[in-house]
Parts: sequence; structure tokens; C-alpha cells
Amino acid sequence: MLGTYYYHEILRKTIVAFGTIFNDIHIRHTSDDSGTISDIKVPLAYAPQQKFLARLEQQAQLDKPVAITLPRMSFEMLGITYDASRKSNVTKTFKAVDGENMKKVFLPVPYNVEFQLSIYSKLNEDALQIVEQILPYFQPSFKVSVDLVNSIGEKRDIAITLNNINMTDEYEGNFQTRRALIYNLTFTANTYLFGPIAESTDGLIRKVQVDYHTQTDADTAKREMRYTAVPDPIDANPGDDFGFSETLEMFSDSKSFNPASGTDS
Repeated sequence: MLGTYYYHEILRKTIVAFGTIFNDIHIRHTSDDSGTISDIKVPLAYAPQQKFLARLEQQAQLDKPVAITLPRMSFEMLGITYDASRKSNVTKTFKAVDGENMKKVFLPVPYNVEFQLSIYSKLNEDALQIVEQILPYFQPSFKVSVDLVNSIGEKRDIAITLNNINMTDEYEGNFQTRRALIYNLTFTANTYLFGPIAESTDGLIRKVQVDYHTQTDADTAKREMRYTAVPDPIDANPGDDFGFSETLEMFSDSKSFNPASGTDS
């Protein structure tokens, strides 16, 4: 079974969606008369926290011509775990349309993706500005819409939950050593993973027929009225502009419809 190649880029899209939430955060420095001195957009990068700490330690002297700029943020994916609480019947399928082709898709499998967002700042005031612009949106979840599978137009709202917040002060050494306040925020994204998508041999449904009965006993009840709906035009495809032709028929012959033969008997 394994070995059928497919790649929907779902995990990559989930990472990008998570980072997009935090890519437009600003801090402001004001003067005593409440005038704005500077408005700084906080840089965001996908990188491990230890990478930034190493750069801070290697460029700790304040007299160096270039040093890493603070404040800034980084995020990384910590792990992936199966979410049994959102489990559905994996053997069930649904049909989707890719242009004029019908696709058969198994129900997705729920997985949780763990993220950590790190905020680095020299001044606690700058870090608090960033944190305060993030926390009100997570109560404790924030939903983003992600196009999980482009070929079938499968778009879902992914809930991103804030789990924990902690703060550390990486200041060590003498007065020449650069200080770095670090806020770590951990999140869980509830995403879905899809398997391979196969061509469906069932084709499009071009006729719907419903028989109505006046009794609830399925063994003895006979049809009294039939509702039929077909697309107009009959050869319309899913992407076309079409309507429906509906008909109602009344019966008093006490016959039943035989699905195997397609006739009344």
C-alpha cells in the first residue's frame, strides 16, 4: 500500500499559515509628550531558538559594527502527534470535483502540529508590546483558513491554540554583555492530513429520484408521489452555469420502484 507518491504540502502550508499570523507586528517608541519617535516592524524568521541565542553570544560586544537587531521573533515546528479526539472513520470516502473529473478521497486524518514562537528583546517594554498584540486573539484558539488540497479545492479552518507562555532573561556577565529577554509561546495547530486522491469510477450524479409514501412501514407502504430532479441541460458539468428541471408525479397503482431493474413493479 505504501509507495504511491503524493505530496499535498499540507504540513508546509500549516507552517506558513502559522507564521503569517505574526508577520505584521509593530512596536512604537514614544516621547514624554506622547509623540511617536519610531515605529518598527518586528522581523520574523523560521529558525530554532538556539540559533538566535548563539548569534547573540557571538556578537555580545556593544562596540562591534554590526550586531543582531532586537527586538525580533522566530518560530519553529516542535513535533507532530496524532489527535484521537478528532478521529473519524478512515474507511469512509467523499467525492470531489477537479475540473470535469470526479475524485474519490478518503476522509482526512487529524494531526496536531506543535509550534514555539520566541520573542527576543533588549527592553522589557518592547517585549510586552509584542506579547500584548498577540494574546487577545487567542481565547485560547485562533482559526486560520488553509487550502489543504488545491486539486480538489479542500479548504478548512485550522484552529491554533495557545498552550503556554514563559519568560527568561539571558543576561549574564558584566555590564558590557548584551541582555536578551526571551518570551516563549507554545501553540498547537489542529490540522488534517489527506492520503492519495484516486479517480472515481462512479461518475457524476445526473438524476435524483425520491418516492414518497403515506405509511411508515417499509414492507407494505406503496409510493404515492415521485419527485425527480435532473440538471438542465442534462450534459452540464460541475463548473458550468446550469439549473435543475424538477417534476412531480402522483400515483395510485400501489407499485414500488425496483432499484435493480430501474422499473416499477
